[in-house]
Amino acid sequence: TIMTILKSRTHNEKVVDRLKFNIDYLKEGDYRKDDIYGKNPFIVNVDTSMYQLQGTLIQLDFLDNNEFTVFVEFDEDEYKLVNYSLSNTKIFEPDSEIFKQKFRIGDIVDTLFFNFIIDKVNFEKDLSGKTYFIRFNSFNGVVKKYSKIDVSTLKKGTSLIELSLDGSNKKKIEDYINTTVAVLDADQRKQKIQYAIKTKEYIDTLFIVESKNLKDIESDLGSYKQRNDIYDLSAEGSTLLGEATSLDAKSLELKNRLDYYSNLENYIRSRNKYDESVPAPALVNIEDPNITASVSTLISLSKAKETLELTVKPSYPPLKKIINEIGLERKVLLEHITTMKSTTRNSLNSLNKQIVRNNSRLRTLSPKEQKLLNFQRKYNITEANYNYLKQKSYEAGTAIAANVSDIKILDKAKDTGQLPIKPKGSFNYLIGLMLGTILPLLFIVTKEVLDNKIGSVEEIERLYKIPVLGVLGRNNYENRLAVFHKPNSTIAESFRALRSNIQFLFKRDSKSKTIVITSSVSKEGKTMAAINMATVFALSGKKTILVGFDLRKPKMHEDFGIENEYGIVNYLIGEKNLDEVIVGSEINNLDVIPSGPVPPNPSEIILNDATDELFRILKEKYEYIIIDTPPVGLVADSLELFKYSDAIIYMIRHNYSEKGMPKMIDDKYVNGEVKNISYVLNDFKASNSYGRGYGYGYGYGYGYGKYGSGYHSNEKESFLSKLKRKFTS
Repeated sequence: TIMTILKSRTHNEKVVDRLKFNIDYLKEGDYRKDDIYGKNPFIVNVDTSMYQLQGTLIQLDFLDNNEFTVFVEFDEDEYKLVNYSLSNTKIFEPDSEIFKQKFRIGDIVDTLFFNFIIDKVNFEKDLSGKTYFIRFNSFNGVVKKYSKIDVSTLKKGTSLIELSLDGSNKKKIEDYINTTVAVLDADQRKQKIQYAIKTKEYIDTLFIVESKNLKDIESDLGSYKQRNDIYDLSAEGSTLLGEATSLDAKSLELKNRLDYYSNLENYIRSRNKYDESVPAPALVNIEDPNITASVSTLISLSKAKETLELTVKPSYPPLKKIINEIGLERKVLLEHITTMKSTTRNSLNSLNKQIVRNNSRLRTLSPKEQKLLNFQRKYNITEANYNYLKQKSYEAGTAIAANVSDIKILDKAKDTGQLPIKPKGSFNYLIGLMLGTILPLLFIVTKEVLDNKIGSVEEIERLYKIPVLGVLGRNNYENRLAVFHKPNSTIAESFRALRSNIQFLFKRDSKSKTIVITSSVSKEGKTMAAINMATVFALSGKKTILVGFDLRKPKMHEDFGIENEYGIVNYLIGEKNLDEVIVGSEINNLDVIPSGPVPPNPSEIILNDATDELFRILKEKYEYIIIDTPPVGLVADSLELFKYSDAIIYMIRHNYSEKGMPKMIDDKYVNGEVKNISYVLNDFKASNSYGRGYGYGYGYGYGYGKYGSGYHSNEKESFLSKLKRKFTS
């Protein structure tokens, strides 16, 4: 039974909850993020009533003055949030790719996707400059993992149990094993206390009744003595009273025993689940270890059966075994009760004969003395029962206070410096040597064959005919206005390089230039590129306007902090004039036209004659017109705007855009349907093999580094060259 409880879901839920093992504390290691449980210099206090980001690493960068930055990178469209109190989850769709915010230690980190407080373990320890990670895991998943704890008998035929658990953190294993025993011990003692509490409650109920009876009889006895002027029994009457009282006490005890056996028998027969509601046999002075042990065993087995039934099928062997054990214990107990009832009846019948003989001797007394004796006899029996119940209530209370567990711990889990059970060093070195020569080659070949993401400028030039205009690094800033807020950053230099390179695409006699920015699908960076391209032109003194033509999923207005109630849609359908939808920005020389409310027919609105009039007016007022459009791979809206453009920038995101995505636009370029179009590789993460030429260094600001200006052809890299580069990178 104990072994079953230790592996049960309910028990392990208590252990995981006590240890808070649903929260991981991690630190960057040599090859992976290491679990630092037991050495974590801070603790996470979670508001379990709020939803937490599940399964995603949350980076904590500690700063001076007890401050820290919370950083989360969102690479997916959807994430799961978990509510530990409600035991449920919901889907969260982030509206930006990066979350970064500063907090103070002890303050609530309150966002839409997590809510917690960071507290130091040692307030004197300085954490500034250090980086850690935390992760909120599925509570049920963690419980399932630890329910696999190995529970086995140390020696066959004994009650000694050995617990063992595998893991990568010794302290975590040690704490879990010791805590699972502590929780079991507490539950077992609580079960025993509940049994004692129920018994005391029953005794106290009887005691209250008997206390009232004693007062009533005492009152009746006193009244009788006064009315009949008789206060004491004769010597013979006192002798008879003593004998009668003794016989009455024995009769009462036997009757109580018989009632207890009958009640216990009805309780056992009428149920298939047993709890602490049955009174203890000691209540009626039954010192029968067989009944006490059987009742306790039935309660324990019933609880174990109830726990297993929550998680397993009726055919589960351990459950069937417990059901059989309950049946056998029940049968033995009922047989024993039948025997004890028969024995008690025989004793009671024999005693009743003695009482009859004693009662016949009372007739020798006078009628007044007989009645006084009967009153006194009744009083003595009630008083004895009162004192008996009072003593039993005291004993039950003492049993509760002195409750001791039946579980004895021989050896606690402890780190004694033992070596890891795995991995096995010498064997793994041999396997590692073999795999080290085979797997890298296999990996690189497989990656070349199966990799469906665009990973370099080389691939773009090899796969497509449209030229590459430039390369953009990752935007690590809070919003898309990177060029304006960080003018000296690498990303700002990248956009200045694009501004220089795109001039070669414009006609010399064109006074106003229109640039359309699009991509294959969402999240490839077209809106970010449109905002920052407009910014670099505006900062260079050119009168620029940014037009939000993504009428289906507008986001541009959020970065400028402007309302999207009115915009280009309202102008095109004739609700507003152009001046009413143009909004100034905090950037000199830059105006913005937001998209406005999402219409039911975006394509038809763009095809409206008002679009021609719009661009005619804008070209008269502005030197540069930057157009943010929806993805061309999903809808045809962007294609309708190409005819108004002087240059088209097609965004490709590094290691995100699939190789087949730009093929449609590339085919149109080859067929002459699209002109003045160039690719820009966005979100580029440099590796050592690319050198400073076009990594995160200054190479972004001056073209492509080793690719020069991007307008001459490069020799194709052979497969062996790629292989060599993969090994050396």
